[in-house]
Amino acid sequence: MASKLKPLDVERETRPGKYPDGDGLYLVVASATSKNWNYRYWKAGKQRWLGLGSVKDVSLKDARLARDAARLRVKGDRSTPGVDIVQEKRATREEAKAAEIKVALPPFKECAEIYIRERWSTWSKKHRNQWPSSLERYAYPTIGKLTVPEIKPSHIYELLRPIWIEKRETANRVRGRIETIIAKNVDVDDSDFRNPAELTKQLREKLPRRPKRVVRHHPALPYAEASHFMANLSTAAGIAASMLRFLIFTVCRTNEVVEARWAEIDRPTSTWKIPGERMKMHQDHVVPLSEPALAILDAMRDDSQSGLIFPNPDGGMFSENAMLAVLNRLGYGHVTVHGFRSTFATWAEECTDYPDGVREAALAHKYKSETTAAYQRGQKLEKRRILMKDWARFLAVSDVIRFEEAGW
Repeated sequence: MASKLKPLDVERETRPGKYPDGDGLYLVVASATSKNWNYRYWKAGKQRWLGLGSVKDVSLKDARLARDAARLRVKGDRSTPGVDIVQEKRATREEAKAAEIKVALPPFKECAEIYIRERWSTWSKKHRNQWPSSLERYAYPTIGKLTVPEIKPSHIYELLRPIWIEKRETANRVRGRIETIIAKNVDVDDSDFRNPAELTKQLREKLPRRPKRVVRHHPALPYAEASHFMANLSTAAGIAASMLRFLIFTVCRTNEVVEARWAEIDRPTSTWKIPGERMKMHQDHVVPLSEPALAILDAMRDDSQSGLIFPNPDGGMFSENAMLAVLNRLGYGHVTVHGFRSTFATWAEECTDYPDGVREAALAHKYKSETTAAYQRGQKLEKRRILMKDWARFLAVSDVIRFEEAGW
């Protein structure tokens, strides 16, 4: 058994080390000028070291009294369970830190309202209606008063579970909107942050299992008829007709084109960057622009143009049905605007040798396999640029002379 320390030992000892006094009390020497008292104990199989103060402030006698008091708290008695003092202090510090953060940070509802205000002028009427109402109804009751660091995956599960099956699309949109708002309010340098609203494998498995969706394909034009259709479309007047041609050349979705803005076009690199908030997968998507697509943009541009690339006659945003009206006028009411993405996909699969990954990236599709997605993070821009050029040539067979005259 080690002998007890003496006051003179405490004063003279300068060698770094831990010197026991008995019953868990240690003199911990870091240097001649740094000596501290520590009480070592075990709780739930874990070793703990509780600081009792510096030798400069706490005498050997007082250190022993502090050790005895700590032992009683750790051990407990018949009426009071034992306490893990170190863990208790840690929890108290974390609570105090959380309280400070909560005071400094705005609640989720305020973050959402700021996000909506900042983007209000760029949104369609549909977005302006859906964003505030969906968050008000499904998100705010659960997380509206919480700050972003306080929101946990369990909160997302709680608000999604009641609507996950019955209101499938609403649930998907609400989750995506929450994820976007949280991401906008996280420090960009916080590399360890994991968005609690991300649709992880764990969250999907915990949510109720959805029945398989009955797939209803959008009526599409056979690709063999595409070039003939484009020849007819090129004779149609009006901005909506130009918008439809641009959509077909870029194989983008209706809302992405209707809401397209000049600020998103990079003419020197011949690309169009669609912000994630307008994409189905909520990720930025860069579209390589073929010469015919650029020619449409050049024809649309003038000095008095508003921020929209394809404004309606009043200068505002077209209805998403505007391009459907063009199809009806041309006698193609049996197909849909979205169906041209299927026309492209079928053509690319049956008439080209481009890999699945390039074709899917052109359509901004999400990989069905998470493993494949992990290895295919790039957007394959240059490979897609060649693919879109081939698609444009296929569509413009009847207009090859015109494009060659334009230097294409």
